[in-house]
Amino acid sequence: MQRDLEGVLVISVEQAVAAPYVSGRLADAGARVIKVERPEGDFARGYDTLVHGESAYFVWLNRGKQSICLDLKTPEDAALLHRLLEQADVFIQNLAPGAIDRLGFAPEKLRQNNPRLITCSISGYGDEGPYRQLKAYDLLVQAESGLSSITGNEHGSARVGVSVCDIAAGMTALQAVLQALYARERTGEGRHLAISLYHSLADWMNVPYLQYAYGGKVPERAGLKHPTIAPYGAYACGDGKAVLFSIQNEREWAIFCADVLGDAELAADPRFENNSLRVTNRPALDDIIVQVFSAAPREEMVERLEKARVAYGRVSTMEDVAHHPQNRYVEVETPTGPVRCLAPGALVNKTLPEFGPVPALGANTEQVRAEFAAPPATRPETAA
Repeated sequence: MQRDLEGVLVISVEQAVAAPYVSGRLADAGARVIKVERPEGDFARGYDTLVHGESAYFVWLNRGKQSICLDLKTPEDAALLHRLLEQADVFIQNLAPGAIDRLGFAPEKLRQNNPRLITCSISGYGDEGPYRQLKAYDLLVQAESGLSSITGNEHGSARVGVSVCDIAAGMTALQAVLQALYARERTGEGRHLAISLYHSLADWMNVPYLQYAYGGKVPERAGLKHPTIAPYGAYACGDGKAVLFSIQNEREWAIFCADVLGDAELAADPRFENNSLRVTNRPALDDIIVQVFSAAPREEMVERLEKARVAYGRVSTMEDVAHHPQNRYVEVETPTGPVRCLAPGALVNKTLPEFGPVPALGANTEQVRAEFAAPPATRPETAA
């Protein structure tokens, strides 16, 4: 098992996606993560019931954690959380703006009592600026950040099909927490991390931002075609299935013309002799490509592309993804039985970590209450 963060205690007052993402990845790495839920539970538990009664989001993001139910407006439960945080290494929260301060858990005060504590607040727009008090959810920030203006096709904007803002914020928070843990080994001091959905996604928007700010170019919504490289996009084949391929340089363009399209002379056509011209004349180029691709089934075209060593990808349906030969899987226990999930992207020494179970709501409340009932100085040592 990969237990690099064993001994690290993470307390997370969390809901939805962004904060559970970062605490979940810390749990995967061996940290003890205590997930604090309101009595009715993290509302992500109810997003759907499609994983034999469990929510797909919740199963994905909450393996390996302990769940306790607290009403932080009551003195008893607030005192318990304070005792937890006196012993914690990391505190994560993504309540509505200002809520954690009103409950008496302002990060700067917590770090006065526990200078080694790393606090991480995830919000829509951060701790400063004119929008800092706004509530925000993933799709709202896809629109606000400009992502939706460059996503879609000529018929209009489209939502990215996964919660990309939440995931970007979770990944950004994870990087910052791991950096803070490393820095604490040198300094002995914690720090506060302010992570926002907007700024995390705005960082990902730097290429279209720079193209606009310095070149005056507004990226067009291009569907499954690259806006500034051609040919680079999806083309339907004779069986109705599509393949997406990419030409990155003039050497590849010449090989593609000769070995995939069967027309070596096309590479020297003055309309297409460099990438800028191919983008300008994309409609004419697409007509030529469509004639060839529509005359053969997808697997034949894939064979040609592979033989020519042109980078390609099938435009997969969810059925295709579910049976994809490249998949790796991990099994996770849940309150309603085992679930096979797609594995994380990293292998360490050719192995995947072993994951803990997804907790039922409040499954560890009584255990944690008993463990942290006494003040830290007298509380008996308990294995994480």
